[in-house]
Amino acid sequence: MKEPADKAELNTEITGDDRNDPAARDAQPEGFDFGGELKKLPHRPGVYIMRDDRDAILYVGKAVDLHKRVRSYFRKIVGRGPQIERMVQQISRFEYIVTDSELEALILENNLIKENRPKYNTMLKDDKTYPYIKVTMGEAYPRLLFVRTEKKDHSRYFGPYTSAQAVHSTIELLGRMYGLRDCRRVLPRDCGKERPCLNMSMGRCCAPCTGKVSEEDYRQRIDRALEFLSGNYEPVIADLTQKMQQASEEMAFERAMRYRDLLKDVQQVAQKQKITEGPGENRDILGIAAERENADADAVIQCFFIRDGRMIGREHHYMTHIRGRSDAEILSDFMQQFYAGAPYVPREILLPVLPEDPELLETWLTGRRGSKVTLRIPQRGSKERMVELAARNAELVLQKDRERLRREEGRTIGAVRELQDLLGLDRADRMEAYDISNISGFANVGSMVVFEKGKARRNDYRKFRIRSVEGPNDYACMEEVLTRRFRHGDGEAFGRYPDLLMMDGGRGQVNIALEVLDKLGIDIPVCGMVKDDNHNTRGLYFNNVEVPIDTRSEGFKLITRIQDEAHRFAIEYHRSLRGKAQIRSRLDEIPGIGPARKKALMRRFDSIAEIAAADEETLAAIPELGRRPAAAVYAFFHPEETSSAETAPTEIRYRTEQE
Repeated sequence: MKEPADKAELNTEITGDDRNDPAARDAQPEGFDFGGELKKLPHRPGVYIMRDDRDAILYVGKAVDLHKRVRSYFRKIVGRGPQIERMVQQISRFEYIVTDSELEALILENNLIKENRPKYNTMLKDDKTYPYIKVTMGEAYPRLLFVRTEKKDHSRYFGPYTSAQAVHSTIELLGRMYGLRDCRRVLPRDCGKERPCLNMSMGRCCAPCTGKVSEEDYRQRIDRALEFLSGNYEPVIADLTQKMQQASEEMAFERAMRYRDLLKDVQQVAQKQKITEGPGENRDILGIAAERENADADAVIQCFFIRDGRMIGREHHYMTHIRGRSDAEILSDFMQQFYAGAPYVPREILLPVLPEDPELLETWLTGRRGSKVTLRIPQRGSKERMVELAARNAELVLQKDRERLRREEGRTIGAVRELQDLLGLDRADRMEAYDISNISGFANVGSMVVFEKGKARRNDYRKFRIRSVEGPNDYACMEEVLTRRFRHGDGEAFGRYPDLLMMDGGRGQVNIALEVLDKLGIDIPVCGMVKDDNHNTRGLYFNNVEVPIDTRSEGFKLITRIQDEAHRFAIEYHRSLRGKAQIRSRLDEIPGIGPARKKALMRRFDSIAEIAAADEETLAAIPELGRRPAAAVYAFFHPEETSSAETAPTEIRYRTEQE
């Protein structure tokens, strides 16, 4: 991608103020005036970036003419859809990058979308990278690794492959066939330092870590593996077949079975990875089904992969933010994102409708493939039937997803409506639940979990370490937690106020919450999640009465989920604090003794008692310790003595203060 000719072509800050520009005046939200910058837009191809008042990227788009395209967002255009209208209202500034051609703009747009995932761009929901096999040729004893990114290093990369399972199988197979190592030891530096791993005993590794395998011998093994990865499977198959037959003739049947199994694995891997330009046809067939009725509309793209005239597989992908967009626009966005990372681009792609800018897409795909790529809409025959079949499959996937969404809505939004009706509330979209956890007053902690529209909003969870309460007093702990939460007001630290406060407990916890809210002048409904004698959710305590609730209803199930989540979050935090307190040792109290020296002491002695009984000379003999830290350790365990002049008085005083 060519860089802009000069810095003036990359606009990164809006400073214009021209109120006479009708394009900016007509539709721009109050308080924003981009007239001057809109006038500066060049009549050239490029990419534009819309940002909000927090500088987050809202949308990335490409244009043949930046001047015309960007100005169009700030005019009153009827029928461009509510999603675009909402985006325009949030634009605080925009940037643009000029390119030499529309093709360069297409590539840059795709890269920016994949990198930043803007809120209003139509996105491929299950975007992914494809795996490679990496051969670390820069090492004296190379390894075969599974990776998903190709870097400029001294390694060789094979791929990308469509199947991660096939990659893992290939690496395992080659390791077994040629005895290749998979450890992280640095060889030959670490040769002979540690005993070989279990792979040597199992016959899966030639164990170069022993120092008995020369680099030349190991390199021959790697060369044979590279030949296999390059697609030359026949020598390997012939060699394994010959060894299997020879072992069978010698009646070494166990060895023959091993060669037989290896031969099957080689044939399977070779078949999985084989994508060739044979005499058969190589094409992709795309079908689309879209759901445009819901606010969060989705589309499904079904892909059939035809190789050598046979369908070798299929995939379906979800596209989000498609409301108000045509099938042609959705297909255009999908193809840009999908084929940017696809391991193989066929010579022909069959479609139900042509995407936007088909000539531009063909040019880009031709560059990706290295030879001509054609986009076609078949009109009759088997190709048309295949496109229809792909569309029907996409519709089936979408229909199944609709049913799942309906069930999910019943569990979430439907359950919230049940609670609203049960408690007589106008709104309960955001609910906050609180719980306290401790063991006999040790490490008191509190938890706050948040549910919005019936779904857990984990980014808004908060945990509290109780500061003012000693001992087991849940009411006082809850008072501190709620006071700290609501003193922050509607700030960003905790998000907006909830529509309903849910306490883990009955009357006592509810009254504590009401007292705190009353002191702070806040009016929020509060209910208690009451448990029975078996510690299971029983119902709700609201307005001084226990409200009966159908235990089979979705509302009751939502209450149970909220209560269990608040309890889980509090217990996990308490457990983590308790664990940290329990793993401390007396060695942590010695000045100048960090993790490395503590590890050296524990490696030399079997217990703290042995360290305490050791004299200063024995301690100083430990290489990782040295004279002064040894004196500090001795002084810590023998504060009444001064056995060395090097023992620092401050270190002895520190111990006395700690005692």
